[in-house]
Parts: sequence; C-alpha cells; structure tokens
Amino acid sequence: MTLPLGSLPGGSGLRVVEAGPEHVPQIVALLADDVLGRERETGSPEGYAEAHAAIAADPSEHLLVLLDEQDQVVATLQLGFVRSLSRGGALRAQIEAVRVSGTLRGRGVGHAFLEFAIEVARGEGAVLVQLTSDLQRAGAIQFYESLGFVHSHAGLKLALA
Repeated sequence: MTLPLGSLPGGSGLRVVEAGPEHVPQIVALLADDVLGRERETGSPEGYAEAHAAIAADPSEHLLVLLDEQDQVVATLQLGFVRSLSRGGALRAQIEAVRVSGTLRGRGVGHAFLEFAIEVARGEGAVLVQLTSDLQRAGAIQFYESLGFVHSHAGLKLALA
C-alpha cells in the first residue's frame, strides 16, 4: 500500500510522513507525556528501535507522524490493517498510540490527523476503523466520540509481563 502522505488540509504547515528511525525518540517522548505514559514508556532505546524496525517492515502497519515546519514530531499514531473472517472476510483498520503534542491540543490538529487516517482506511477498503482508549483518558474518549466513534464493545486485557 502507498499512503497518500503530504500536507494536512487547512494550511497548517504540518506534514504526514511514515516515521523513520530518527523520529523514534520524539515519538517515545510524546507517548510518555502524561501520567499513564510516564509509567508505561520505560523501555530501552534498543527496544523501541526494534519495534520500529518490525513495524516498518510490516506492509499492514504504518507508524505515522506529523512534522511541523522545523521537522519536529508534533503528533503520532499507528494505523494497522487486519483481515478477518468475520463480516464476510472484511478488512478492519486499527488505530493505536494516538498522541498530539500538548502545545497543539484543542487546535484541530488531532481531528485532522485522525480524519486523514480514517480516509486512508476507507481508501484501502476497510469496513470499519477501531481503536481503544484507556478509561482513565476521559478527554481522549470524548475526542474520539466527537469523530463519530461509538462504544460498541467491552475491551479486556491480560498483562503477560
């Protein structure tokens, strides 16, 4: 798949690109920039580099970043595609690890970035886009609801490590 990368609409000066290895430290910093993230993002630089390499090598996964005019990462998300036997063999899009720099929150950047990802999913033939959000992130959940996402399933996790 070739993603339609480029500028977001609205003249924001922000560009969507597939994350390269040089972006990983800035992505991790965004992921760690809240109470939950500070507790979770304690891995080694090598571990994050390995994860990036695996994501970059998988044609069904896309680690996207928004770069500002100084080529700094100001937002990130991972967009993956999962083929399922359910729904007639449907293709689903999965969005993970959405983060927007605190300096840009509330300015429509996240909305435009998610709309971009949704349009990519639609263009690839996905029948739905799914995501999860920690229940402690009430603001994030309201944000996703504002984009039309609905609570349709109960999510469960089992920590293995």
